[in-house]
This record gives sequence, structure tokens and C-alpha cells, in this order.
Amino acid sequence: MHALSRLLLQGARRGTARELSSLPLSGLPESVTIYEVGPRDGLQNEKQNIPTDVKVAFINKLSSAGFRAIEATSFVSPKWVPQLADAPEVMRRIERRPGVAYPVLTPNLKGVENAIKAGAQHVAIFGAASEAFSKKNINCSVDESLKRFEEVVAAAKKAGVQVRGYVSCVVGCPYSGKVDPKAAAAVAGALDAMGCYEVSMGDTTGVGTPASVSRMFEETLKVVPAQRLAAHMHDTYGQAVANILASLQLGVRVIDSSVAGLGGCPYAKGASGNVATEDVVYLLDGLGIRHGLDLDAILDAGAFICAALGRPSQSKAAQALLAKRAAAAAAAA
Repeated sequence: MHALSRLLLQGARRGTARELSSLPLSGLPESVTIYEVGPRDGLQNEKQNIPTDVKVAFINKLSSAGFRAIEATSFVSPKWVPQLADAPEVMRRIERRPGVAYPVLTPNLKGVENAIKAGAQHVAIFGAASEAFSKKNINCSVDESLKRFEEVVAAAKKAGVQVRGYVSCVVGCPYSGKVDPKAAAAVAGALDAMGCYEVSMGDTTGVGTPASVSRMFEETLKVVPAQRLAAHMHDTYGQAVANILASLQLGVRVIDSSVAGLGGCPYAKGASGNVATEDVVYLLDGLGIRHGLDLDAILDAGAFICAALGRPSQSKAAQALLAKRAAAAAAAA
């Protein structure tokens, strides 16, 4: 019998409930940074037009929740992502708090130049571990994309702007199926060598499990140290929180997430939202891992953007906590 199963059975026999924090979970960090992607990755695929005022207010609400990094928007061609065509105005109008970074996605040299003009101090570039996805997403091979990114990184560094790297489809591709962990590690290593301060490993279609995500990170850790890696998990098959736990046990200390579970990839059919920030915070609280965030403020930000979009939060934790909040308010009335 597995050690965890024996512990649970022993607890049941004694008639006691064992807390998750008391179970033998190894390798967990003492603190974690949550990198909020809701304003960019969460909203980019929305069909309805979202007013700039709403985007700015959303980011400002997130700023008050304690995040150290909020991915604000993307400097891509409006032809490809019309939802984010107002990127310069968003960057001009948000209230920038001391100690908070507001990175933006920049797919090419023109994007990074426009981002710098708009006052961005952090930008992000994105490659893929899958040849098929790379060709569908950015119309070039993996090697060609990395070559293009060299000039983007050089331009950013010249302007004193920090660069983050993304690797998409690190365990599975919507066009070619399973992805070799070595392929994901190779792209991550290239971005790290290029000068990215951090490389985020993305399960773009949410097909990963703790086993496949662990294999991917184990391979990647051979070429990039844990302190320069992040986990970016989508929840298509309900595995995101479990995959994050597996990532934490391997030393990853930065988690990408999106308030209310917003998001999806316009180039990955069937990909549902990012893991919900509220669910990640609930997990970290249960594990006793510090994150520095105000969960009530996050709930408020999620409620705000969901009201603007006209639909409920996809976060299970948010649904439960907001219901509890409403019940308490009703009882006090």
C-alpha cells in the first residue's frame, strides 16, 4: 500500500481527519510568487468588446491585492488579437504601484518597440515546444522563432527592459499530440541562455497530468535552475492544481494564474481557461506556503471582471467563498 494511503487509513481508523499540511509532501518551498495573467491571457480570447475603462479598473483592483507581477496586455497586431488593440492606452492609464511589475507580451521587434514607447519595463516573448504549434501560432519553425527572439531580447536589454520567456505546449500539442520533455527543455534552455530572467512552462491545452508535468520539469531542470522557472497551467481536464503541486515539489516557485479562471488560447482549439488564482491561493494556504496576497481583494477583482463579462467565475474556490460571503451578509442583515 502507498505511504499516503496507509496514513489516510490509519487516520480513518482513529476517527480523525488529517490536514493536508500534515501529510508527507516533500520539496515544497516556503514562499511562492503568483504571476497574474488575467488582464492579458485571461481577456485576449474574449469575443465581446471589453471597454478600456474596464481593463484599467480590473488591473487597478489586482494591484491592490498584493501581486508583484500583473501581465497587463499584449503589443500584438490588432489584426490577430483585436481585444488588446488598446494596449498603449491601457499602459498609459493604469495606476502603477511601487514594487509591482506590469509586463506585456511582445511577439516581435515591432511589438517590443511599441511596448517600450508605452513605458513597459518588462516584456515577454513566447515560443513553443511543438513545431506544429509554432507554425500555426507564429508562422515559423521553433528554431526560426528563437532566432527572431534574439533581436527582441537585444532591443529590450538595450532599453533596460527585462524579458520573460514563455514556452507553449510543453506536454501536449493540439495538432501533433504528446510533446517530448526534451523538446520543451531545449526551448526553455535557449530562452534562458538568451537572457530571459524567467521562463514560464505552459501546458497550453491543459492536457498534462502530474506525471507528464513532472517529467517535463525534471528534464527542464537539467538546463534551467528552478529559481528561473515558472509553471503556467490550464485547467481543461481539471488537472491544473494537481500539476501545480507537482511543480512545487520540484522546486518551482513562480505560478502563473488568472483571476476567475479566465483565459484560453486563440490558436489552441478546445483550450479552456488558466488555472484560477483563487484556487491556487487556496491550495497555498492549505499547504502553509506564503504568497503575500489578499484573497478578499482577489475575490473582489474576480467578481468585478465576471460582472463585466456577464458570466460566473470559473474558480471553484471563488464560488464557495463568495457564497459563504453572501450567506454571512444575509445573516447579518
